[in-house]
Amino acid sequence: MSTLVCSDLDRTLIYSVNSMDLSGPDEAMPRLLCVEFYQGAPLTYMTETAARGLEALADTTTFVPTTTRTPEQYARVHLLEKPPAYAICSNGGHILVDGVDDPEWAAAVRSRATGAELAEVREHLTRIGGDFVLKYRSASDLFAYTVVDRAALPGGWVEDLTGWCAERGWRTSLQGRKVYCLPAGLTKAAAATEIAARTGAGTMLAAGDSLLDIELLDAADAAIRPAHGELHDTNWTSETTRVTTATGIAAGEEIISWFLDHAASSPETPPRQPSP
Repeated sequence: MSTLVCSDLDRTLIYSVNSMDLSGPDEAMPRLLCVEFYQGAPLTYMTETAARGLEALADTTTFVPTTTRTPEQYARVHLLEKPPAYAICSNGGHILVDGVDDPEWAAAVRSRATGAELAEVREHLTRIGGDFVLKYRSASDLFAYTVVDRAALPGGWVEDLTGWCAERGWRTSLQGRKVYCLPAGLTKAAAATEIAARTGAGTMLAAGDSLLDIELLDAADAAIRPAHGELHDTNWTSETTRVTTATGIAAGEEIISWFLDHAASSPETPPRQPSP
């Protein structure tokens, strides 16, 4: 049976200039490959070594980009010469098959939604926001997020928001300059398990850096997270999750190397079953 590799993108495999965490003399810096442009300007990168490793990984496994980005935001990212057959977007709200949204999966996700309505959450975010909130956004009519000035973010604001959301069946995540509010049942893990069943994968490997990746990492047979980001800041760990030695963009390179090693040594196991 094949191996399924599901990986978060931002600050796990791909990095903006501000998140690369590079240090040392200029002549020692790694060669970089830009994998995303936004409004005509380069935005996110991988090391060239990581990019070559990812091509090799996609040749030997079913590689699935697994992101909180909307399908439109994901479309800006060009990881491989041949785009992956599957991608998970909107934190599991969409499964893309050859770049096309699977309408049955999207409808099923929405039919299972519980908790507060998106409009209530958006209204609350607007009410409690201030000058530190730079933008208010919603994604795929599924969840909301704000772009904030981290330096001006009031102490306890995210914690208070987290408590309010928890009472209404939602959860929060602070990633870089974005504060996400999502229904608790909207998970990457459910979509990953669905793709595993469709492809007949017997082994799942996963990577991610945020609280929104916990279910995905727990669902995998083996997982890895970078030594930075929300999970690292909260000291989250599990028996099946390794932590990288490197931080920043070098951690992305280490994660791909780990995927290659584990995919090569994965035992034959029965295919996974679809989600109920």
